[in-house]
Amino acid sequence: MIIFIKGNIMKKSRLNLFKSTSMLISLLGVLMIVCTIILAIYVGFNVISTGITGEVSSGAQYDQLAQLKSSYTELESMFNSTKPKIFTGHNKEKEKQYIAAELELIRANSAINDVESGLKSRLASSEIDARIKTANEKLKIAKDVYNKL
Repeated sequence: MIIFIKGNIMKKSRLNLFKSTSMLISLLGVLMIVCTIILAIYVGFNVISTGITGEVSSGAQYDQLAQLKSSYTELESMFNSTKPKIFTGHNKEKEKQYIAAELELIRANSAINDVESGLKSRLASSEIDARIKTANEKLKIAKDVYNKL
């Protein structure tokens, strides 16, 4: 009889151990699922907020691109109106100066196209800002050279 009671106690002990172990595993599983959901929400929120910040930044950069294009168009029209006056005067020195100035205008246009290309390919904001700065400098050089004509 003692053996029977001892065996019964061992069965109950193993059963309780099994129950507590399975309960622990279930709780850990639920905890892992909850942590995974929280992590997914956090990552999703960061992705969305980064996207919104990037869109705001690129919106301002698109505005700067439009301003660069406007300035370029204005300067190009000034060049086009001056060209006949310079080339009808048969002054070789002025013609050389005009060609050099027009070359600067082409460089400015190339820099503006680089900005547009960077925006279309979604480059980093800092890279696009650097390209905008370069385009502004090239446009300023072209204006200065034109004013010296």
